[in-house]
Amino acid sequence: MEDEVDRLVGAWRSERPELDVEPLHVLSRVSRLSRHLDRARRAVFAAHDLESWEFDVLTALRRSGSPYQLNPGQLLRATLVTSGTMTNRIDRLAAAGLVQRHPDPQDKRGVQVRLTGTGLARVDAAFGDLLDRERELLISLSEVERKQLADLLRSLLIPFDQS
Repeated sequence: MEDEVDRLVGAWRSERPELDVEPLHVLSRVSRLSRHLDRARRAVFAAHDLESWEFDVLTALRRSGSPYQLNPGQLLRATLVTSGTMTNRIDRLAAAGLVQRHPDPQDKRGVQVRLTGTGLARVDAAFGDLLDRERELLISLSEVERKQLADLLRSLLIPFDQS
């Protein structure tokens, strides 16, 4: 079987035979797969009236455990965005009734961002549907293949996460 990346690599080998295009076999597939996964995820989120960034913030809060709250700095680390972006996101989620700001009892100048009941219900429903969709996307791989793929991708990802 040949895929789009095989055709792309073949074209580059023909056009630039002096270059080693081997990295494309892996990384172009990862890149293309990322785009396909992003589309599938966005469709699930849209069914729950959520954007991808909203899901990221809400799941960070949900994973934190009851009472489902974090301070903005913790949210920054969990979602890899700037403080200005996070402030804007918190404002928008609060306006939508999905989160609330509360004074931080440990820091008089700080706040805690907490999921509302509506936010909790929405993120739980979206997450369940996301897992169902992602399970469907992996159906062609055996359990052993999924584990192998996860291990290989982890090896590629760790250096990025440690920097």
